[in-house]
Amino acid sequence: MIMLNKAGRGARAVAVAVAVAALVTGTATGAAAEPRARDHDPGYRADITWAPCPEAADVDCGTIPMPVDWSDRDGEKFTLALARRKATDPASRLGVLFVNIGGPGGSGVDFALVANRYFSPEVRERFDIVGVDPRGVGRSTEVVCSPEMLARRPSLYPANQAEFERLARFNREFADDCRARTGPLYDNVDTRSVVEDLDALRRSLGERKISYFGLSYSTLIGQQYAERHGDHVRAMVLDSVMDHSLGTWGFVGTEAAAAEDSFDEFVAWCDRTESCALHGRDVRKVWHSVLRRADRGEFTDPGSATPITSKMIRDRAFADFYGPTWAPLAEYLFALDDSAVPATPTEEPPLAAHVFPAVFCLDWSLPVRDHREFAALTAWSGRIAPDMSGSPLGSEAVAACIGRSGDTVNPQHPLRITKAPKILLLNARHDPSTAYEWAVNAHRQSRKTTVLLTYDGWGHGVYDRSACTRNATDAYLINLTVPRDGTRCAAVEPAGATAGLAGVATGPGARSSGWPG
Repeated sequence: MIMLNKAGRGARAVAVAVAVAALVTGTATGAAAEPRARDHDPGYRADITWAPCPEAADVDCGTIPMPVDWSDRDGEKFTLALARRKATDPASRLGVLFVNIGGPGGSGVDFALVANRYFSPEVRERFDIVGVDPRGVGRSTEVVCSPEMLARRPSLYPANQAEFERLARFNREFADDCRARTGPLYDNVDTRSVVEDLDALRRSLGERKISYFGLSYSTLIGQQYAERHGDHVRAMVLDSVMDHSLGTWGFVGTEAAAAEDSFDEFVAWCDRTESCALHGRDVRKVWHSVLRRADRGEFTDPGSATPITSKMIRDRAFADFYGPTWAPLAEYLFALDDSAVPATPTEEPPLAAHVFPAVFCLDWSLPVRDHREFAALTAWSGRIAPDMSGSPLGSEAVAACIGRSGDTVNPQHPLRITKAPKILLLNARHDPSTAYEWAVNAHRQSRKTTVLLTYDGWGHGVYDRSACTRNATDAYLINLTVPRDGTRCAAVEPAGATAGLAGVATGPGARSSGWPG
């Protein structure tokens, strides 16, 4: 997701006379929650302060205090931000549909603001769509770190033991800096804590059960909510599925295979598509020629005089696989091969700087002992993905947590869901980010409580790919009609434009706000 946290950053200030606005719009606070939910559902709840969103007057924006540490509910609080787009047909309302865009670092508030351009009219008629900025993110109380320190971060690809130790030391010192600036919240932004926020928000809204739609990294929120609070789930869609059972080598290996598979699909598209700028040529030969020339320093960005590195070219390709936006990628490679160097976006800090490690290193234990093991892991990843040299996500996710293996509070485990109704898993067969194998493995671990629908196409995110994917999901959300396990939806040939959320980027540049959304 690109720059999600910046959209509407000034919207933290609410309008004057919030209480009056709440009464006028008919919105309820936690104090006015449905008595039955309060009587039979004890637990933390708090009043929600509502006002029209500055970006969209027809959407309610709210804030609610939440415990920083769920083991000390009466202790320090932080501010959780949310947005609610009310059901367009209140008479047929089915409840709330919580939505989250992933990351970690993506804004659920932004998702709710553009939900009218993403979900079908039928879904919008029946649900209050509620998006939350998870703790540490966006309009909620944020993780705060030193940008100057971040600018001094060493390479996430250490070349020797000394550089490996330097990276480990930096990761620890950067975490210390963020902790000092953020306070106790920094050590409590793990997904398990987000899950408890979500359930407290459910109570505060007066809802007995929720429906949930999570994309990418937020499928982990859904999985762990279903594990801990499955009896409060009405319906749950997990689109582009995380597999939170993998160790270091399994994680990196599956990511590398997904990146290489997406490159293979790009080559196949060029071979069959006359409009591809490289149609009729050996695409792999062009690709490796361009990479070699970049390594020799032959390309310079005409706008900034910055050298264009082979890593920048691979990252550009990987971002284009999200859409997929293959046509612009082919044109870019054609121009490089022809020495007509196009402007290249400035290389962004991998994995979104501070929000990513704050969350990811608490959720995942992916230890690498020393440079020797890191080099072996990198070489193995390169053998799996010889064209892409591994996956930038897989490699950089591990590197961002080197030196912090002891920080994990929500470590991997096989998925165990016992109380929830059937959950719908969606995944593209050729997803560069959340590997299809992840969805298959998550389904294998939870076969009694999940069904898997496969989109036999490309890119990251499935719901809005076709009438098949959308209709199956809508029928499940609205009527609780569960598709047959193993259902497949045919691929839709990309038209060149990025598929995904209108107004919330899920395609090129997605890594600037988090991973792997």
